[in-house]
Amino acid sequence: MTRETTLDSRQEILRTAARLFQQRGYDATSMNDVAAALNLSKGGLYHHFESKDQILFDLMDGAMDITQRRVVDEVRKIADPEQALRTLIRLHIDVVLSVRDREVTVMLHENHPLPPALRRRVNKRKKEYVHFLENLIAQVQRGRNSRSAVSPRAAAFALLGMINWIYQWYKPDGVLTGEDISREYTTIFFAGAFG
Repeated sequence: MTRETTLDSRQEILRTAARLFQQRGYDATSMNDVAAALNLSKGGLYHHFESKDQILFDLMDGAMDITQRRVVDEVRKIADPEQALRTLIRLHIDVVLSVRDREVTVMLHENHPLPPALRRRVNKRKKEYVHFLENLIAQVQRGRNSRSAVSPRAAAFALLGMINWIYQWYKPDGVLTGEDISREYTTIFFAGAFG
């Protein structure tokens, strides 16, 4: 088995586990369920991952990689802080709504079961993202000479709470499109944080 085949197999396992965790929940999905969905023996599954916790950690770490690549790296290319923040809101919403990136919704919903050592590693990356957002909000406040009573930290957590909860209620065939949500959330956030 080549390294590329091993990587493809791991990715297929992660995609399947993400779908099952999203549909059934982490606790209700067994390694047998994941193996059966892949027509793989349980031993074959353990060849790639030592435990269900390792699968969950890899999904969450992958979700942070997606956020880094599709949000943070793109936002860093924008010199104007206000435009960068508007772009971050749009891109973060795009990631949360992406059907292909199920690991993001798994991360948003299933953080509690991770063992402490793995949870600390994921939480470290989450904190880095919060600090990035907090600093960006502070730059916008300074640029607008805003006398807002809202601290950048509170504003960052409020924004993340709004965006990260979308997966709970959003329906692709519903009244609001992803673009509608991006536009309206940006308006709500800017009015509240900088109004």
